[in-house]
Amino acid sequence: MSSKVWFITGTSKGFGKVWAEAALVRGDQVAATARDIKTLAPLVERYGNKIAAMTLDVTDKRAVDATIAEAHKRFGRLDVVVNNAGYGLFGAIEEISETEARAQLETNLFGALWVTQAALPIMRAQKSGHIIQVSSIGGVNAFPTVGLYHASKWGLEGFSQSLATEVAAFGIKVTLVEPGGYATDWGGPSAMRAKPLAAYEGAHAAIVAFRKGNIPGDPQATGAAILKVVDAAQPPLRIFFGSGGLPMTRAEYAKRIETWEKWNDVSVEAQGDWAAKQRG
Repeated sequence: MSSKVWFITGTSKGFGKVWAEAALVRGDQVAATARDIKTLAPLVERYGNKIAAMTLDVTDKRAVDATIAEAHKRFGRLDVVVNNAGYGLFGAIEEISETEARAQLETNLFGALWVTQAALPIMRAQKSGHIIQVSSIGGVNAFPTVGLYHASKWGLEGFSQSLATEVAAFGIKVTLVEPGGYATDWGGPSAMRAKPLAAYEGAHAAIVAFRKGNIPGDPQATGAAILKVVDAAQPPLRIFFGSGGLPMTRAEYAKRIETWEKWNDVSVEAQGDWAAKQRG
């Protein structure tokens, strides 16, 4: 198997760091980005010219375009592009300020969009490539007090599914990785929190209790898993990382089907008969 060239956003910690190191250990090359390039120094010291450390804020579209171009110039190709940069925003919908809402979408949704758009012409010219979008179980489920985070991930899921159908003919693959709870600082130092309102104390308590009841996954275990995904001849459009995603989502989708079926008479009524109206 020939080595791959990766472009990974948010490489300073969490999944981005684990996956960069997994790729580097086996001899792949990595363009690793972070807002603070100093955080990448240990990887550079360990892997030398196999890694290109680059400063990048994914909300800056011009910087994204320039950094993708620089990585391509450095390594000659881009085989795997990982949109990992992002953070959690905690707050009930009423609690979220305009600034907080826009910042969440700018990073988690638009940042991934800008990177994807910048990489696509390179991958189309290569007639190959794999875009990894880091979504979440929160991309297919929803819980109290993380509504804007869900909005960003549901948006990512939507455009990525469309993207997969658009680029398959060019030999480009798309995978949405949907992690459950892991022992990263997603819910700690990396998170943002809106100013709470007393009215939503119950909602905040519910999500805290839910998270306390979950056993977090080991981030290091995802390194081998992501390599299996990118090495697959036919990788999945969606894959959960962690043991809790499938049972949780199976139950969620069962509830949706039940509701849609219960209200299907009204749904059919809402169709009307446009053809008969035109004849009449």
